[in-house]
Amino acid sequence: MNLRSLFAAKDMTNGHPWQRIMEFSIPMLLGNLAQQLYNTADTVIVGIYVGDNALSAVGSASPILNLLLALFVGISTGAGIVVSQAFGARDRQGLTESIGNCIALSAIATVIIMVVGPLVTMPLLTLLGTPESIIGWCADYLNIYFFGIVGFFFYNMLSGILRGLGDSVSALGFLLIAAFLNIVLDIVFVANFGMGVAGVSLATVISQGISAVFCYWKLASMKGVFDLSPKTMKLKPPVALRILRIGVPSGVTQAIMATAGMVVLNLTNAMGEMVIACNVIIMRVDGFAMMPNFTFGQAMSVYTGQNVGAAKYDRVDQGVKQGSIIALSFAAVITTVLLFFGRILMGFFTTTGALIELANSMIQIMALGYLAVAVTQVLGGVMRGAGDTVTPMWISIISTIVIRVPLAYLMAGMTQSEAYPHGEPIALFGSLMISWVLGMVMSLIVFRMGKWKKKMLQPA
Repeated sequence: MNLRSLFAAKDMTNGHPWQRIMEFSIPMLLGNLAQQLYNTADTVIVGIYVGDNALSAVGSASPILNLLLALFVGISTGAGIVVSQAFGARDRQGLTESIGNCIALSAIATVIIMVVGPLVTMPLLTLLGTPESIIGWCADYLNIYFFGIVGFFFYNMLSGILRGLGDSVSALGFLLIAAFLNIVLDIVFVANFGMGVAGVSLATVISQGISAVFCYWKLASMKGVFDLSPKTMKLKPPVALRILRIGVPSGVTQAIMATAGMVVLNLTNAMGEMVIACNVIIMRVDGFAMMPNFTFGQAMSVYTGQNVGAAKYDRVDQGVKQGSIIALSFAAVITTVLLFFGRILMGFFTTTGALIELANSMIQIMALGYLAVAVTQVLGGVMRGAGDTVTPMWISIISTIVIRVPLAYLMAGMTQSEAYPHGEPIALFGSLMISWVLGMVMSLIVFRMGKWKKKMLQPA
């Protein structure tokens, strides 16, 4: 394989399914690793240079950020699916229109969040009972992020388009550059300029903007696959509605998870700053542990989308089996690492002994749940790639809103003590692990029922 073909759109409708899945997934896994470095660098640097309260501030801001951005991230998911199906069908005109409308939708989403985000930041932080000691830092972090949201939206949308074309390598290269820049700017803004939490937010905004510029440059150079010009970026309602019809359920899924996170965050905040900091550390480690699962879920969406577009339905079945084996293998390795080396991992984020012990005990509870999520992500990815984004949405609603949130509060009520008057931290993480397992069971049942396959036989 020469260098030019490595950075080109890739056809996943031929060859061994496991090989195509791995060729696509490895660069994307590395890219997701680089993406996670954004948040992890923020956490480590503020923890070292500012303190545990700053660590808590970044973590407390994250659920609000996730909630407000979730729907628009879902649109980028829909974009990737529509693009992969058009690419698999060799429909140049359809591909051109899809990409142009994706860019137009990103522009609209950017304006909405730049206006709405800063207006709701402080009311939401107050509603969630954010401690006074960190609420100002949380607000600074979020407001800077919202004002610079253009880079986030366009990077997610344009990299989603690249992945829909099978090109996960270019997205990886651009993100590695931005991740490196993000870490450098974090150190400059926080350690040298003393900007604190606001500094890490500004560093992330700048880095994401640079990623977006590189992605656009790459897409503009792919003239042999589709056309890209201001004329092709005009919004066409039928095309835009198709992207939204597929993408909105994925966005709703993300919003539901973020909402559940916010509701549980209210319980977390009540447990005190030590538990808040523990939650931040766990979520950062969880971000890395979940990467293979989310990566293979995305890979299965693109793989399925291209093969559905090419009407090669037998390859979808082959991909499910081989993709599941790959995902479970990665999840087993991660679970083993967390069980045996969890304490070492927690030590990267803080030097406070009690906090390390608390975080390690909680990650031990969650460790086996990553095997369940591997199955859920692969099956959900296949369903989304086939055009059925509604079924995974309902599974998410049931597992997070119906099961996880009430269970967290129930367990908190049952574990109240003098040390933890609002319940023990196990309520937060034990409820999460149980919801993962039940989500896997639901995914298996629905997938075997096969109603999602009807989407493969009709236009999205």
